[in-house]
Amino acid sequence: MQMGSVLVNKIDYPGLPNLPSILVQQAARFGDAPFMWRKHDGQWHALSWAQALARVQAVARGLIARGLQPGDRVGLISENRPEWLICDLAIMAAGGVTVPAYVTNTIDSHVHVFSDSGARMAFVSNAKLADRVIKAAQQAGLGLVIGMDADVTGQDRQGVEVTSLEALTEAGKAVDVDILDRIAALPRDGLAAIIYTSGTGGVPTGVMLSHGNMICNAMGADDLLDHLPGFVGPNEIYLSFLPMSHSYEFSVGQFVTMGVGAQIYYAESLEKLIQNIAEVRPTFMTAVPRLYESIRGRILAGVEKQGGLKAKLFLAALRIGEKRYEDPSSLTLWEKLIDPVLDRLVRKKVADRFGGRLKAFVSGGAPLNYEVGRFFLALGVRILQGYGQTEAAPVVSCNFPHINDLSTIGPPLKGVEVKIAPDGEILVKGELVMLGYWRQPERTAQTVIDGWLHTGDIGEMDAQGRLRITDRKKDIIVNSGGDNISPQRVEGMLCVEPEIAQAMVHGDKRPHLVGLIVPDEEWAKSWAQEKGRDPDPAALKSDPDFRKAVAEAIDRVNRKLSVLEKVRSFRFADEPFTIDNAMLTPSMKIRRHVIRKQYLDRLEALYG
Repeated sequence: MQMGSVLVNKIDYPGLPNLPSILVQQAARFGDAPFMWRKHDGQWHALSWAQALARVQAVARGLIARGLQPGDRVGLISENRPEWLICDLAIMAAGGVTVPAYVTNTIDSHVHVFSDSGARMAFVSNAKLADRVIKAAQQAGLGLVIGMDADVTGQDRQGVEVTSLEALTEAGKAVDVDILDRIAALPRDGLAAIIYTSGTGGVPTGVMLSHGNMICNAMGADDLLDHLPGFVGPNEIYLSFLPMSHSYEFSVGQFVTMGVGAQIYYAESLEKLIQNIAEVRPTFMTAVPRLYESIRGRILAGVEKQGGLKAKLFLAALRIGEKRYEDPSSLTLWEKLIDPVLDRLVRKKVADRFGGRLKAFVSGGAPLNYEVGRFFLALGVRILQGYGQTEAAPVVSCNFPHINDLSTIGPPLKGVEVKIAPDGEILVKGELVMLGYWRQPERTAQTVIDGWLHTGDIGEMDAQGRLRITDRKKDIIVNSGGDNISPQRVEGMLCVEPEIAQAMVHGDKRPHLVGLIVPDEEWAKSWAQEKGRDPDPAALKSDPDFRKAVAEAIDRVNRKLSVLEKVRSFRFADEPFTIDNAMLTPSMKIRRHVIRKQYLDRLEALYG
């Protein structure tokens, strides 16, 4: 089949035996056509579908040569790159179970993942990451570390053998095993991966996902993408940048993209993401809300700095676009006439910043602030909010283009059943529901009851079958008056303001909410320069005028909130919430219990 044609023979998801079979089928269809792209020496280089499958088989034979047995767990630690997908599928093809881990993990975090999963060996991408992985391997009793890059080899330490991916594949040449036969025999309901949750409330827990769990997700996502205007899988470009160790990218960035036959480009880094978007010109992307908030902030700051006629035209396009989204009938005759002109003068330029051919951004991983989503839609950039969790492999629902409502997380995907429990909890059923928590049968039994996954999220369903999240069960603040308050909603609105980078609100069993604020670093520097003040963060936090400026931002948010949700007073955090200080999960969610432990006395003191 030529890459310019419509994909007639689509993947038969119900009949698909396992995840590696997706690559087997697509390699047979697309052969030497480009599949995965990586930038090297300033140029993008492609690996074809056929080459990818050949490498998967070679690495799988190497793993078997090194003693991998069916069911053995194998760690995978790497930035996003073609070798990730190759090693992941090779582990599965050899009969093993992939255990992905974040590149940001500390040595102790790696020890926990390796020890808890009982991993026998691990892949690691480069020498910098290998240093932590090898030290963790020593403590966890993991015997073999395989380096993707040549600079990892020669680091054997205290019983941990370190070898190269090249040496592994060379050893595999002596193995007389037909990997395609192995793949064909893998059961759909067999364990494919153990993905450790971010641990917002404690120690990360392994979630057992089967091949069928993620195939169900790929089927639902394929059906969703079919509704995008002009979407033809083999012609589509996906830019991967979210951590592959997160269930969102692990599933969508690999099996969904393979299933639709799209090409995958791996971003160089988060810092080079905007540059990579311009180069790659993706047709669809996934991201977490924080990215959209950051891009929105940059665009607005640039418009303010530019000023003049261009700024006026931009703000007009934004205002009219928001009105059109909220209520098309509210547009005046003049607004209807000027809107197409603003498409050419403003919205096309915004689209060009994203490569000019983006069909949709899909937002997941956390609630998307309504104002942020509306901003993009008003400027002609389609953004679809979805919902899921690792225990659901991970996507449960997503908005479709023709019924896109930013206040919802869309209808359940194909193959997914959802109902609302009497207490408002969202329950999910279908093949996507996890096999269970690794070595935690009691917790599994409490979470999956009669086939229904108890998500821990509170929500409701509208007349069109779209879900709406109101909050997380365990995160709901109950004030002293017995009222329930959603902290995520308030925090999300605070972080949209340019002055505020991070926020956490507090008020359980108290009369009102108070907040902990991390000022935006760039805004703070700009404010200090404009006012002629010392830019040192500690000095700024003690400056009454600086505090007043941040308070004004909170006041702007308070005007949009109900009486119960208003933040009455605040304190500055000593430092930003980061992964290193354990106040942020690797998937960029705040760890409330950690933050409260450090700041509880100061927050409580705000009540006088």
